[in-house]
Amino acid sequence: MRPFGRPVALFFHGVVERRRDPRIEINHHEIQPFRAIVKQLKSRFEVLPLTVLDDALQHPERHGRTVFLMSDDGYLNTSTVAAGVLEEFKLPWTLFVSTQHIDTGEPNPLTLARLFFGYAPDGRYNIPHLKAPVVLGDDRDAEATQVIAALRSLAAADARDAVAAMAAAFPGDDLADLLARFPSERYLNWHEVANLHSRGVEIGAHAHWHWPMNAVQSEDYLCQQACVPRDALMSRLGRCRYFAYPFGNSEDVTSGAWRAVRDAGYSHAFTTMAGSLDGGANPWLLPRYGLKLREAHLGTLLPLQRAGNGRLLRWQERLAG
Repeated sequence: MRPFGRPVALFFHGVVERRRDPRIEINHHEIQPFRAIVKQLKSRFEVLPLTVLDDALQHPERHGRTVFLMSDDGYLNTSTVAAGVLEEFKLPWTLFVSTQHIDTGEPNPLTLARLFFGYAPDGRYNIPHLKAPVVLGDDRDAEATQVIAALRSLAAADARDAVAAMAAAFPGDDLADLLARFPSERYLNWHEVANLHSRGVEIGAHAHWHWPMNAVQSEDYLCQQACVPRDALMSRLGRCRYFAYPFGNSEDVTSGAWRAVRDAGYSHAFTTMAGSLDGGANPWLLPRYGLKLREAHLGTLLPLQRAGNGRLLRWQERLAG
């Protein structure tokens, strides 16, 4: 497949020694499978820093083995675990952080939702802005799948209300105790972000609050999501060129979202749509592939990302209209 290859962007989230509950820690690789992925990237591809991105976009035919590796959200374990593996293999990477969570340590809203479905007491809950009561009993996984999909379609202010009601379902200190059981869900603080930056990690923005920039969000909200993290990173680190959309699929990014990102001053932004990097693409709607928990055939899989370019470009054209 090598002749078919073009430059691609890959991303992961966190890396842990061992996952305690895969229902909660869905964003985290275990270290040994992650190490196996990194070994494949080191031996089969040329992993380059994002400073090479402009050349890869302008001359994709010269970059058939080029990979840009990224991590989203800003979990603490990207510093304590992932960074060590990537430094061992001497691979450059970019970290996209959601700055409200770095500011406050507030958990990812979907982490709180998953804890609610996994561990809140049995019962019937009236969660604001959801059309039907949530019933926690024997079939929690099916209920979680349905309700989290509905939750993600809410405007950010309504989603905050809903997640707060889920958090309030826990008696006493139960939620705090649960969060202590899952250190994988902790975020970096600004000192730790700056430490990674000093070690050569490119730091980009992953919005302010980790929530979709979708069609139900207001123009002011989209502007805030783009501008606040860039201002924070510029003031603390002196640079911020790159943005990655939370969730980042076709229903999570609108024409208003990419224009807000462009107008905020980012040079490039990344979705989670399939495709290879190509100079003809909208630079604020670039494709990325999310690494699965185990990847045995990256040598074949990554060149095939190019097959998604037609769908990607059609979607970009719709958003440009």
